[in-house]
Amino acid sequence: MIEFESVSKTYPGGTIAVTDFSLVVPPHRTVVLVGSSGSGKSTLLQMVNRMVDPTGGRVRIDGEDVTDRDPVALRRSIGYVLQQGGLLPHRTVVDNVATVPLLGGTPRKQARARAFELLERVGLDPSLGPRYPSQLSGGQQQRVGVARALAADPNILLMDEPFGAVDPIVRRELQDELARLQADLGKTIVLVTHDVDEALRLGDEIVVLRRGGVIAQRGTPAELLAAPADDFVRDFIGADRAERRLTVERIDGRDVAVDGTGRPAGVLGS
Repeated sequence: MIEFESVSKTYPGGTIAVTDFSLVVPPHRTVVLVGSSGSGKSTLLQMVNRMVDPTGGRVRIDGEDVTDRDPVALRRSIGYVLQQGGLLPHRTVVDNVATVPLLGGTPRKQARARAFELLERVGLDPSLGPRYPSQLSGGQQQRVGVARALAADPNILLMDEPFGAVDPIVRRELQDELARLQADLGKTIVLVTHDVDEALRLGDEIVVLRRGGVIAQRGTPAELLAAPADDFVRDFIGADRAERRLTVERIDGRDVAVDGTGRPAGVLGS
């Protein structure tokens, strides 16, 4: 469990990123932070692994204040996926994935064997292991980034705009892969994104942030779509967009969901 208790962050020069933010992230769930630029979502994410320390309040993991933990040891115990993958260009794919276990003292042979297993788990052919990141596509690099984040078998996975640098088709594939992995592994995931559709697809709970890390609304995807708290949330999640308004039509003996533009959105199961 991750707990933010009245945390705030003011950067040198007086820029206020987060003001009095409180939230509990339950174990084995995916919580998505969404908001426009300046909403403090990346700052909040980085407070969990002490890439950023709050200027006020506390962040706890399973009841323990993260400031009581050694920052390096803490970061090695938490998976972290960046937008650009953050891979080391001078190391092969397999050695990128094996980095954290090796730093933690895992024997090289064992760490590399685990890395090859993880490449398969994230949908990559192990034959890519000897290649370098520059020899992979953007989507493949992101999958390697996810594999590396899982290499130490962390309970917590932090993801900061993890699929923002790839094209829409690859992005959808990566979202599907993450959903599959979460169903299999049950990690505690905090995901930051500006993509509302991504949040609706992946989040067990979504937290919509105003500027300064102020919570505008939190709830399940269904709750946010059904009852936006105010105009800000309604506009941000696009609750009134035509493609979100679905009706059911009977076509050739099947119930078909049709959106507000008249386009079919799916077939209802029998």
